[in-house]
Amino acid sequence: MHKKKKTSVRRIVTGRIVSMLPVVVLQGLIIFCIAEWLAPFATLFYSVLSVLSALFVLFLISKRDEGAYKMLWLLVMFVAPLPGALMYLFYGNRRTGKALEQRLNAIHGSIPITLNEDADVREQLAGEDKRIAQTFAYVKKITGFPVLRNDTAQYYPVGELLFEQMLSALKAAKRYVFIEYFIVQEGVMWDAMVDVMEQKVQEGVDIRVLYDDIGSIGTFSARNRASLLKKGIKCEKFNPLIVLSGALNNRDHRKIMVVDGVVAFSGGINLADEYINAEHPFGHWKDIGFRITGDAIRSYAYMFIEFWNASSLNKITRELVGDDYDMTRISGDMGFDGFVLPYYDSPNREDAASNNLFVDLLGQSAKYIWFYTPYLLLGDGLRDAFVRAAQRGVDVRIVMPGIPDKKVVYRMSRSYYGELLEAGVRIYEYTPGFVHAKACLMDDCVGSIGTVNLDYRSLYLHYECNALFYKASVLKDLKKDFETSMEVSRERTLQQEKKGLLYRIVNGVLRIFAPLV
Repeated sequence: MHKKKKTSVRRIVTGRIVSMLPVVVLQGLIIFCIAEWLAPFATLFYSVLSVLSALFVLFLISKRDEGAYKMLWLLVMFVAPLPGALMYLFYGNRRTGKALEQRLNAIHGSIPITLNEDADVREQLAGEDKRIAQTFAYVKKITGFPVLRNDTAQYYPVGELLFEQMLSALKAAKRYVFIEYFIVQEGVMWDAMVDVMEQKVQEGVDIRVLYDDIGSIGTFSARNRASLLKKGIKCEKFNPLIVLSGALNNRDHRKIMVVDGVVAFSGGINLADEYINAEHPFGHWKDIGFRITGDAIRSYAYMFIEFWNASSLNKITRELVGDDYDMTRISGDMGFDGFVLPYYDSPNREDAASNNLFVDLLGQSAKYIWFYTPYLLLGDGLRDAFVRAAQRGVDVRIVMPGIPDKKVVYRMSRSYYGELLEAGVRIYEYTPGFVHAKACLMDDCVGSIGTVNLDYRSLYLHYECNALFYKASVLKDLKKDFETSMEVSRERTLQQEKKGLLYRIVNGVLRIFAPLV
């Protein structure tokens, strides 16, 4: 199975590369012809270029963006002004997906769900903790998603346990299933889901699958999509890759499954075998997720419908979902287990919601704040927030992989260890294998679980989804899982990071390019 899967991945990637080669060659010829045409006007051209470069640098400096990221692009443009500016416009600018943004904005009025906020919920949270209520209010203001009473949220410390519940919910589906993932790949996990989905379609269930075109570039082909369509399963790709379009950014890194407006799933796992430990390319794959009911389902359904309707001509209408997401209907039968705010990050917003949320939680933490992340590539503001919290005496911990999936990124992540350890941050590396979990827990009362890595691409350039909880029982399970993971992890020490000059120089170089990874 493993050998067959590798062959399939190579075939898909090769096919995609071959299909793009003519476009790349054509664009190369166009650039060459333009350069030849401009050659007689070299002096004038470079004078104009110098002025434009200076204006471009001023534009970049004035932007509200992460300092480390701006410094990288300033360096690139200093070395090669014209190529650097073009690279930034195509690949570096957070708002490269204008057409995508316009499609998302165009369908807002037709989404058959409203994100109403219950003023009583907001007031109740403020009565519990005014400072935490301000944090939730900030996230709501930036993302548009409301604070909700949490009904139930079940935590799963490994992907295989979450998958069991996903498959069970899929088998129980009566009307519709929404599935949205960054990576989809044939194997034990996906094949089991497809078998159930095929049966459910025959029973009249409307099933829709949305996958990211680049996230699944080596794992899910046009042939796979055609196979689903033939079975009656609706399938679309998000933000298709077009060469030199800027589509390398603005990826859909979200993981969402909604069934019948009754239950929703999210967390770190993608739909591939390593996420449920059916394969072990990097030792034991540590991932987490949750199953949620109540008002929160409305937010996850909204996220899916927004992206689906922007990607497909076959829109989701009120006729399909009915009154499943009517706030009064859902709230009427709910229990109460704290508060929850599901939301998604967008590179089209000026404010990076999750990055700013983590800075805020680090700033108000009093006892401890712990993080799961597979990658640690911090911008200046978030790095300083980690340092300041630890220097105040807060127990700050980060659980990282013990076995990396990407060695270069792992080495880049370690370049941040020294100053964090020196400030008092404790860093653990999970010895059984790779950590793909993404979570944060503060002072037993606030935490988040979702798809957000602590790296620039995840915090600034991709679409991510996250659930912010307050005084929900799921946080107790999250804390227990943190403790269990740290018991089987090795703690890094400052002495291990005190190495020679060459090592520090390499760290500095890696840090320069970290925002591109």
